[in-house]
Amino acid sequence: MTQIILNRNKQLDESRQQREERIRDLLPDEREDDNLGRAYDGRLVRRLLGYIGPYKRQLYLALVLMTVSALLNVVAPWLIGQAIDQGIRDGSVSQLRLWTLWFVAAAMLEWVTNRGRITVMAYVATRVVADIRSGLFRHLQSLSLNFFNNYSVGRLMSRLISDVEVLQEFITWSITGVFRSLFTLIGIIITLLLLNWRLALLVFLVLPVMVWVTNQWRVRVRDAYRATRRRISVINGYLNESITGIRVTKSFTRETANAQRFDDLNQSYFDANVEATRVSAIFFPAIDFLGTVATAIVVGIGGWLVLGDALSAGALLAFILYVQRFFEPIQEMARRYNTFQSTMAASERLFRLLDTEPDLQDAPDAIPLPPIKGRVVLENLSFSYKNGEPVLYDVNLVAEPGERIALVGETGAGKSTIIRLLARFYEVEEGSITIDGYDLRQVTMASLRSQLGIVLQDTFLFSGTVADNIRYGRLEATDEELVAAATAVGAHPFIQKMADGYATDVGENGVNLSVGQRQILSFARALLANPRVLILDEATSSVDTATEKQIQLALDELMAGRTSFVIAHRLSTIISADKIVVLDHGRIVEMGTHEELLERRGRYYHLYTMQWAQAVGAGGSV
Repeated sequence: MTQIILNRNKQLDESRQQREERIRDLLPDEREDDNLGRAYDGRLVRRLLGYIGPYKRQLYLALVLMTVSALLNVVAPWLIGQAIDQGIRDGSVSQLRLWTLWFVAAAMLEWVTNRGRITVMAYVATRVVADIRSGLFRHLQSLSLNFFNNYSVGRLMSRLISDVEVLQEFITWSITGVFRSLFTLIGIIITLLLLNWRLALLVFLVLPVMVWVTNQWRVRVRDAYRATRRRISVINGYLNESITGIRVTKSFTRETANAQRFDDLNQSYFDANVEATRVSAIFFPAIDFLGTVATAIVVGIGGWLVLGDALSAGALLAFILYVQRFFEPIQEMARRYNTFQSTMAASERLFRLLDTEPDLQDAPDAIPLPPIKGRVVLENLSFSYKNGEPVLYDVNLVAEPGERIALVGETGAGKSTIIRLLARFYEVEEGSITIDGYDLRQVTMASLRSQLGIVLQDTFLFSGTVADNIRYGRLEATDEELVAAATAVGAHPFIQKMADGYATDVGENGVNLSVGQRQILSFARALLANPRVLILDEATSSVDTATEKQIQLALDELMAGRTSFVIAHRLSTIISADKIVVLDHGRIVEMGTHEELLERRGRYYHLYTMQWAQAVGAGGSV
């Protein structure tokens, strides 16, 4: 039987090891959790207390309530002892009644003060968490796209939800809870010494063993809970990725494989939790056992003292109750150690995120960009996303107000990079981009983007109504202006056919609309914002030919009088451009009108004849 159990445990260990190997690449770098070994970090505690500062009055009230509650908790066993000695032993019913009433009053007052303390601290914790979460959200909005390219959504959600909830639990239960346990412990020690110092010292003999057990538990539980935090972070990220990419999953019939991977993650989290529970299941019963040993010492030695009239019966009962309560605050502080260490880790991650400086900021002397006409100049522009991997080389381009500039080239040629630099999603490294003579680095980003209209290939709609999404770039627009913009791009007819018209809920990222409808709404959104410079990044790639013809007139109206930069595979958008800029590996190799470039029989002619001419023969688009 023993051999069977050993074999079974061996198989479980091997299965767990194989599972850990399968998910190893998904687990975050352990260096992120290096700070978890630090049980206390004064710098983090001071920053956290800074958020509690505005609620000092509530905190002081909670501390007063906590002190009263702790004192009443300490005095309760003494009151019971007095009831026995002065009531039962002396045969005085009045004294028994008096001390019983005092005990009941103390118990009720302790309940009221303890409940008041918890209520006040829950309010403070909720307010602090709301402040931190609001600050985090605002800070995330200020960070550049480069940050989000390197930071997964799952990790961000873990910071905003899981880590913030850890702080809430800490503030609600631990700040005053630990002090209450400490005050109670000190009060019990003093009372034990006053009742009978010799018997108290015998009880304290178990303390060295308790300190050793607690230290062993502290080290092991730290590693166990570190493992659980890492795994729940991975599960959150994988859930987000799986839900977001559900269409791709179903397209490639990956449901079974994804479910297996999630089962591995889930089981790994289960194993980590079991290990954490096992460690706690050893510690807390050990403390209970030590308490039983201490109680046995009191009963044996104290009973002998009572028989010798060296100790009263009431004092012995009070002593026993104090010994039983002696270990409760120790267990409570051990539990709070867990929360405290989690709080240190969560605070480190949250403050590290809050301390992340945007790598793209307004210059100290930046000025608001005044209303522009739309003359855009790219001069000696070079750029690289990573050091040593340039994607643009010495690009020079002038767009006069109202001109339509088409950017063409194969994938990776640098078209989208120019657009991103123009919108200042990334900072220009070499050369410059100016609008009406203003260098983009010398104007505020808000004033720049308020005069840009951007329609991307991957149209994003926010949860809300159709009207909300069209108004997104101009919240003050009237209903008449909104309908006019939708009508201009051909969106009004299909919106009217919806159940609630402009009040129809589009769902998360427009899930209730077709891809073409989502893109048409993005045209209406751009038109309503009335930008001076328009950017179309393959904005018609997801609409069919019939829909394209419908919105082409709207695009002509949208681009009329506006400087427009167009990345498109649609000939109807490109051939009417004032300038067609041909890019190849980050360099401008040709520039001119459609007819001029065809006559040169260069790179554009090659792209046209090899790719686009075939599409024209097949229906007019690529």
